[in-house]
Amino acid sequence: MRSILTVFSKEFRENLRDRRTLFTALIFGPLFAPLLFAAVLSLMIQRGDAQKDQPLSLAVAHSERAPNLVGQLKSYGVTVIPVAHGDAEARASVQRHEHKLILMIPEEYAARFEAGRPAPLMLYSDASDNFVERDIRRVKGILAQYSSTLVRLRMAARGVDPLVLAPIAIHDVDVSTPASRSVLALGTMSYIILLTMLMGGLYLAIDATAGERERGSLEPLLTVPVRRDHLIYGKILATCAYMALSLVLSVTALSILLRFVGLEGFGMSVNFGPLTALKVILYCLPLVPLGASIMTIVAAYTRSYREAQTYLGLVLLVPTLPLVFAGALGLRPTLPLMAAPSLGQHFLITSLLRDEALPLTYTALSVGATLLLGLVLAALAGRLYHREALLG
Repeated sequence: MRSILTVFSKEFRENLRDRRTLFTALIFGPLFAPLLFAAVLSLMIQRGDAQKDQPLSLAVAHSERAPNLVGQLKSYGVTVIPVAHGDAEARASVQRHEHKLILMIPEEYAARFEAGRPAPLMLYSDASDNFVERDIRRVKGILAQYSSTLVRLRMAARGVDPLVLAPIAIHDVDVSTPASRSVLALGTMSYIILLTMLMGGLYLAIDATAGERERGSLEPLLTVPVRRDHLIYGKILATCAYMALSLVLSVTALSILLRFVGLEGFGMSVNFGPLTALKVILYCLPLVPLGASIMTIVAAYTRSYREAQTYLGLVLLVPTLPLVFAGALGLRPTLPLMAAPSLGQHFLITSLLRDEALPLTYTALSVGATLLLGLVLAALAGRLYHREALLG
């Protein structure tokens, strides 16, 4: 242990002298990434708030064919823009983004309406534009309300109770809490935490083998009277120290910045106080030896610093892949899934944000499985240092 700590102290102090690497590992990543995340989230909230209060504008083609319908739209605060487009002109206008939405009133609308038959309306929109979806829902909601009113009036005129058409009344019961709703906005925070944590030890892991080999200092280092596996364990421990520092800095930065995002205006609350931040750090710490060991092993197979950077850049994506699948497939915490490194930590962080405690067995399995795999990979890295091919 004394030799391992000696190597750890040497590597830790040498990395402190490299100001450029230190800036990237402990300042740029852990502080800039949370700042960027909070800034983007704040801009999205401000945009959503501005759109909520923004009046709805709707281009209506041939509005003279349905004056009552146009009056209904105006009564809901819709700004009606009369246009005289045909089908081709309406399509082209929406594609050129001259109008976000165009409501087309066909020529047969009035005749079918008076005959009591379904009167057609055509709503032109560009579904590839994400920012128009809210306006589409608003227009369809107004039209549906207008249609429902007409149905009730027609039924009453025929002496039929309109309630006959509504045998079932559905009442929405939302059981979500302000904390659980915040996950809709903070769901990607796990990516930020994991990536910044790995970035903290990336350059030291590269330098452990590839950098030493490129400088020609690896062979003299292996001749010192210290076991080779102790050398690599000391380097891995130094990498773990910088990853842990990066983890603490990034989580602390997120805990401070998220207070100023303004999720409360959307009925959400950020459950990310000091105690929650401490739990996030403790849940993610088991990933530190795992990440350090993986990066050290990959660096041991490379021949230059640049080659190691290339491969480890791809390795950084590996821990985030389970998180991508979890989001795409809508995975929920189960006992087998908690054993998957990074995925288990993602579930633990999400449960903290939602203020919903997971069973203790889930937490124990996630922490234990991640630590065990990290120790196995660290032992494998120690065996790799006994290969003579390491000097080639």
